[in-house]
Parts: sequence; C-alpha cells; structure tokens
Amino acid sequence: MKPLVISAASATLLATGLFAGAAQAQQALYPQTYIGGDAIFWELDPDGPATSRDDIGLRVNGGAQFNDYFAVEGHLGSGGSDGNVELDYLVGAYAKGILPISQEFRAYGLAGVTEVDFNADRESDFSYGAGAEFDVAPNLAVGADYMRYLDNSNYTFDAASVGIRYRF
Repeated sequence: MKPLVISAASATLLATGLFAGAAQAQQALYPQTYIGGDAIFWELDPDGPATSRDDIGLRVNGGAQFNDYFAVEGHLGSGGSDGNVELDYLVGAYAKGILPISQEFRAYGLAGVTEVDFNADRESDFSYGAGAEFDVAPNLAVGADYMRYLDNSNYTFDAASVGIRYRF
C-alpha cells in the first residue's frame, strides 16, 4: 500500500510541476493580444465661465502587448450627453508603458493621439493617461484608468474608466 501512496504522491507532484511550467510558458508568449470593455465617466470642461458637461459612455479597447513592459492600444468610445453636448465618438491609438508591480498587478501609462467628435465638432489632440489592472483569472483582468483625451485653448476633455480585459 505504501508504494501506491508514494507513486500517487510522486505523480501528483510531477503533474503539478508540468502544469505550472505550462502556465509560466503560456504567460511568456508574445505578442499577446487583448480586448476590453469599459464604462467611461467623461467630462468636457470649457475654459472661462461656461459650465462643464459630463456623463457616462462606453469604450472598447484592444491592443497587443509585445513584452512585459510595452504594448500598443486603441480606444473606441461613444455615448452620453449633457445638455446640448453629446459624445458621438472618440477614437485613439496609444503607446502603453507597463510597470509590473507583481505577477497579477500592473500599472501603466498611455500616450498617443485621439480624435473626439461632439455634435459634429471634431477635434484631435495628443492624449495621455495612467491606469492599473489586476488579474482575477489567468486571462481576465479588471482595471481602471484616467485619460486626458483633449487639451486645447477652448476646453479639456477627460475620462475616468473602469472595466475588464480579456487576453488571448
């Protein structure tokens, strides 16, 4: 009976080691593509005495991560209106610098360009932001970020987001 218990324990340890090695090898495969969905809490803040406008929209993002520290990402968002201001769309492309804090937690910074359309008033500008994400499953993460999409002489357009990301 003892040889069977020792053999079962050995087989269990061997299988665990093989699965752990396979999981580590799977994490190291690059480029790694991802897609996500977010709720965005946007604010259009005009310079001067005009009232700021804000609402909630939706954003889809996706990208490719080339190593532990760098990715490229795109955003496509729409939705929400406040008074006569309606977010028809935002579309942007960004370089993403990643700082791995732990195996499951990452902070990141984004820099790129965005085009935003409010009621046929279309603007493009340099955009930047920062965020973080936390893995809740091997291919699924929750995250949040804050972006400055537009900063021109008449107004700024910012958005905070929370959402999920799926890595393929």
